[in-house]
Amino acid sequence: MSTTIVIADDHAVVREGIRGLLRIDPGFTVLAEAENGETAISMVREHRPDVLLLDLMMPGMGDAAEAMIGLIRKASPETHIMILTSSDDDRLAFKAIEAGAHSFLLKSMRGEHLMNAIHAASKGTPTLHPLVAQRLLNSIRNPQPRQFEDLTARELEVLRCLAEGGSNAKIAAELNITEKTVKAHLGSIMSKLDLTDRTQAVALAWRAGLMKQ
Repeated sequence: MSTTIVIADDHAVVREGIRGLLRIDPGFTVLAEAENGETAISMVREHRPDVLLLDLMMPGMGDAAEAMIGLIRKASPETHIMILTSSDDDRLAFKAIEAGAHSFLLKSMRGEHLMNAIHAASKGTPTLHPLVAQRLLNSIRNPQPRQFEDLTARELEVLRCLAEGGSNAKIAAELNITEKTVKAHLGSIMSKLDLTDRTQAVALAWRAGLMKQ
């Protein structure tokens, strides 16, 4: 089944380049394009694509990027929002993820890697550009205080393992528990911390420096 995509970027040349790249793979179908945030919301609401490729640097975004992501998620909760931008600013990445973006990619990445990331997104798997992930990890020197009192000791261990890049299977092996138990703990963590997905949980753990404890 084809993965449906909407491309949102204010540069026509960039949209053309991405569309041309995606034509290589018969598993991708570009439904629409948008040159600003308002049109992106409209296109997502109309087409409800599997994936939205969204540039945060478009005119009219700026400080409204977080609100824009929230509106897009409200318009189509099932759409996987992939940020594809030229900025690797740590704060921008954190804010985008916390607002509900599922993946954060840079335009400097190779075309094949973008296509792989879209395939992963179609299966619900988030992707962070390696450079962004490394800089986010390295930038955490004065983490913002965050209360985890509601989490049990085991839930904290699961969250730490998740922040360090562990899959459910890897977490289960490290903590000597079943994958079913890992899933149960993750569900409890999401509920207690009012999170919607694993990407947000990882971002929160990074900001809190949980993996260093």
